Amino acid sequence: MKDYKILFKPIKIASMTVKNRVVMAPMATDFADGEGPVSDKIRNYYEARARGGVGLITVEVCSIDRLYPYIPRTLGLWDDSLIDGLKSLTDAAHRHGAKIIPQIAHPGPESLSPIFTGEEALGPSAGIRNGITRMKCRELSRSEIRDIIDRFGRAALRAKQAGFDGVEFHAAHGYMLAGSFLSALKNRRTDEYGGSLERRLRFTIESIESIKKYAGDDFPVVIRISADELVPGGRSIGETQYIVPILESAGVDGFHVSAGVYPSTSWRVIPPAGTPFGINAPLSKMVRDATGKPVIVVGRITSPGLAESILERGEADMVALGRALIADPEFVNKAFEGRADDIAPCIGCGLGCVTNREKGGDMTCVINPLVGHEGEPVPAPGRKKKVMVIGGGPAGLAASRAAASRGHDVILYEMQDRPGGQLNLACIAHSKREITGLIRHLTDQSIKAGVTIKTGIEATEELIAREKPDVAVIATGARTCTPLICGCGESGIICSREFLAGGADIDTGRVLIIGGGMVGCEVAEILASTGDNISEGRTSVTIVEMNDILGADMYSEARYFLMKELREKGVEMITGAVVSRIFTDGAEILLNGETREFHGYDHVINAMGAESVNGLAPFAEKYAGETYVIGDAQQPRQALQAISEGYEVGNKI
Repeated sequence: MKDYKILFKPIKIASMTVKNRVVMAPMATDFADGEGPVSDKIRNYYEARARGGVGLITVEVCSIDRLYPYIPRTLGLWDDSLIDGLKSLTDAAHRHGAKIIPQIAHPGPESLSPIFTGEEALGPSAGIRNGITRMKCRELSRSEIRDIIDRFGRAALRAKQAGFDGVEFHAAHGYMLAGSFLSALKNRRTDEYGGSLERRLRFTIESIESIKKYAGDDFPVVIRISADELVPGGRSIGETQYIVPILESAGVDGFHVSAGVYPSTSWRVIPPAGTPFGINAPLSKMVRDATGKPVIVVGRITSPGLAESILERGEADMVALGRALIADPEFVNKAFEGRADDIAPCIGCGLGCVTNREKGGDMTCVINPLVGHEGEPVPAPGRKKKVMVIGGGPAGLAASRAAASRGHDVILYEMQDRPGGQLNLACIAHSKREITGLIRHLTDQSIKAGVTIKTGIEATEELIAREKPDVAVIATGARTCTPLICGCGESGIICSREFLAGGADIDTGRVLIIGGGMVGCEVAEILASTGDNISEGRTSVTIVEMNDILGADMYSEARYFLMKELREKGVEMITGAVVSRIFTDGAEILLNGETREFHGYDHVINAMGAESVNGLAPFAEKYAGETYVIGDAQQPRQALQAISEGYEVGNKI
């Protein structure tokens, strides 16, 4: 252990003693086995974090009623038949000295029941919409409320019988049933469960009392709560400080502090890159001032040093890590062993852990392709091979590291003066500076695995012929696409990559950006300036995009901030427009069935996607025993796919 005076000290939450101050935050995985049961995949996922040193694991939402699931493959605590499977999960955590609690909830308005069970979603008041499906709920009757409160108690008893060390009660973000009852934004009742802050609190208090009644007064209950809802009409931090002692008197043994409401301020619930680190710590301090119970804080805590400083300042008693533990399940062990530099950094991109799930895929991680595959063996290589990797972007670095870790001799050739490839351009955007940490990690870990990295060398047919590798991996990336549009290839048209690489000097004037995906929008953010700051000139930017929305390929929470920035900088955004011709000072556009010409721009930037660069593949196939084409060289996508493919190929060689 190195330089951490508090982080690794034990702490008690009621009768539960936790070996350190690190909590794994609850995050939906969709790894459960159908309706409720624990799968091998979800057990291996949580056990990897327990093995990695986490003191307290908070398992993702466990629904308390089979008819009202939170996610398609939800964990459940609604029936005794589920206890044995959950016992295998708690046993797995306890084997490594971790404590483990489930987050129990009724999803209420957020339930997917209309889709999966045919039941209408439930809420404190009629008409509340699901943030994703936009389906409305119906209002609960008093008798239904009493039944749900009883279900919370019986679910807690099952949790205790399954070996859990306590439970977390979800009442945050004006979300799910308890959060909806607690928030004036959604609770419009006029009976004993609404109409005032104290009455809105009643559902939560009675649910906690039910938990204690069934599971016992000595069974710890942590409550997740928004310290401040951060929207007009929402609960303020002052009101939260008022209700904290009331909750404590009702039996709450610890407070897990978040902020915001969903979906209005979802960026605060899952803070994206560019938001402050430890974003909820000041609010957590104010909650801690109102209670004598342990306080856990969550929100962009991505390094052990930051975690320690939050504890030292008295802003919380424990720190909850979410995506940081997806990125590196060994986070805690590495910190304890003084190897913080080896921790795989969470860059707040949301691509694998959020966006991939929202699109119907499995939860994964840009920097950790093993998510969801913990416990799956990697086959040993048949023999040691000479591996030549061409291209030092994310795909090439991932493949190199994986292959070298398996004992192969790996040489990576990168034509630029440093590794990173497209990531060196991606990190120029104002909100994405953390990508530099991803580049550093991929590079350092490749070198530690034994990879020889040669920069400033452009691979050629002659080089491949001279090396005669057993395996050639082509990871040469992509370039800005030049579609068959009249004028697109004319001199004077700037490609987005050229601009990001510093090859085009634009300070002021009018700029037209053709292509409003993530890259085009980020270029606009960099360039646009109102000129209100006397140290900057005015740069007027117009984006033209063929889709109906800008930034459609972005993580939703990150897109929120980027769109806000573009609006504040006065960027003109034209969507649903097809460019038919490009001029050096503008473009011809088909918009709403009408052809229009835009002229008078000082600069025109092409940000119309990317096309693969893989011209060396035929030569690799000629001189190498095996050839693989990966990442953007195979098909332009995002770093998520590039690193995953690199890892997969590196482990196949």
